[in-house]
Amino acid sequence: MAMTILFIALCCSQSISQSPSLTNATGLPQADVITDKDGNRYLIKKMPDNNWWMTTSLKINIPGSYCYDSLKENCETYGRLYTWDAAKKACMLLGDGWRLPEQEDWRQLAIYYGGVPEDSAGSRKKAYQALLDSGISGFNALLSGGRQEDGKYARLNAHGFYWMATETDSNNAWFGNFGKGSQSLYRQKDGEKLNAFAVRCIKK
Repeated sequence: MAMTILFIALCCSQSISQSPSLTNATGLPQADVITDKDGNRYLIKKMPDNNWWMTTSLKINIPGSYCYDSLKENCETYGRLYTWDAAKKACMLLGDGWRLPEQEDWRQLAIYYGGVPEDSAGSRKKAYQALLDSGISGFNALLSGGRQEDGKYARLNAHGFYWMATETDSNNAWFGNFGKGSQSLYRQKDGEKLNAFAVRCIKK
């Protein structure tokens, strides 16, 4: 698939407190909301892969993160956009165990909803439909676009780009691409780390 968009995000340190009800007496997660230091609340859900996933996009305001078109209302609606380095650091700020998901995490999640084997046109469409906002999975991916290294924004309401922690090389990493035109979810390995994409964090 032709894809020319490239993106960016950075990071500073902030701490995040989890909702008091996030764990029960045995230490097992039971709540469906966590709250960060800035008061942003995130819905979380235990998916069929037995991982807790954020089902709303990350909004922690750190260096290297951006609102689409620099508009605060876009941050509220779509979450912030982060460079790859910032994305990794931002997930860790949610507390113990939270991290940016690897390529294999996304692969397994997609498989549970009819995706991947081995990324045929049909499987891409099934994963897109299930994981997109209002899909059966409850993952609620948004078409939040992205930011290029040169500061240009593009693809809002046309593509949803989500970082993965898996590196391709020193300059590129994997990302998920929800494409509205093709109604498909692509897993791509050519995301330039200095571009800014949306983020969903994961925890066991």
